[in-house]
Amino acid sequence: MTATHEPASIPLTLGGRRALSRLPWWALLLAAIGLLMVYMILSDQNYQETFRFLQVGVITTLRMTLIAFPIATVIGLFTGLARTSKNVFLFNLSTLYVETIRGIPLIVIILYIAFGIVPVTIEVMHALGEWGLSWADGTIIAGIFQWFASFSIRSISQELRAIIALAIGYGAFEAEVFRAGIESIGKGQMEAARSLGMNYMQAMRYIILPQAVRRVLPPLGNDFIALLKDSSLATVLAVPELTQLGRLRRASTFRYLETFNVVAFLYLAMTLLLSAGVRALERFLSYED
Repeated sequence: MTATHEPASIPLTLGGRRALSRLPWWALLLAAIGLLMVYMILSDQNYQETFRFLQVGVITTLRMTLIAFPIATVIGLFTGLARTSKNVFLFNLSTLYVETIRGIPLIVIILYIAFGIVPVTIEVMHALGEWGLSWADGTIIAGIFQWFASFSIRSISQELRAIIALAIGYGAFEAEVFRAGIESIGKGQMEAARSLGMNYMQAMRYIILPQAVRRVLPPLGNDFIALLKDSSLATVLAVPELTQLGRLRRASTFRYLETFNVVAFLYLAMTLLLSAGVRALERFLSYED
C-alpha cells in the first residue's frame, strides 16, 4: 500500500518578498481612500451637497495660488540675485527682507499686510493725490492725482490682500532657493564667462542663470505645493477659499465629519496631482542630465 503525501506549500521566494516590499503600499492605501470618498460623494446626499458647496472654494484656492506663486518667483529671483551680489546695499537690503519675512509667521504677515500696510498705503495715496491737486489742478497730470485722491480701500479685496501677502511671504523662501541654485554653479563658470569679455550681468543671464534655474525647478515645485496649502491661511480674512467655505458649511449644517472629509479629500487630490507633476519634472531633468 503506497503512502500519500500532502503537497508541500511553496514558500515565498526571496524575489517575491522583494517584489511585495517594493509595492507602493502607501499609494494603494491613498487610492483606496480616494475611491471611498468618490463613492461617498456619488452615493450620499450630504456628501454631494458639501462637494457642490465647496467647488467655488477650490476655484478660489487655485486662483490665489496661480497668481501669488509667479509673483513670489519673480520677487525671489531678483532677491536671490541681490543676495549673491557684491553690491553692499543690495546685499544688505535683500538680506533684511529675507531674514525679516522668514522670521515672521505667514499668518501674521497676512494680517499685517491686510490691516496694516494696505490701509497705510491708501492713506499715503490720498495725501499724495491731495498734494498734487493743490498745484496741478487743470494740468494734464491732474487726472492721476485725482485718481490717487479718490482711490477707495474697498477697491482692494480681501482676496487681493491675501495674494499680496502670500507672494511677499513666499518671495523670501524663493530667494533662498535661487541663491542656493546660483551658488551651486561652480565659480569657474563665472570666471570663464568674464574671460570671454562678458560683464557680470551678461554672465548671469547667459551662463549662470540658465543652469541655476534648471536646478531649482524641483524645489520651486515643492514650494508651489506648499503655497497651495498655505492659501488656507486666507481664511483669517474671510476669503471664500476652500477652508473658509468648509468652516461656513460646518457652521450651517453642523456636519463636521462630512465637511472636513471632503475638504481634506480636495486638498489631498490637488497636492497629489501637483506632487506627481513635480516628480515627473525631476525625472525629466535627471534624464536630460
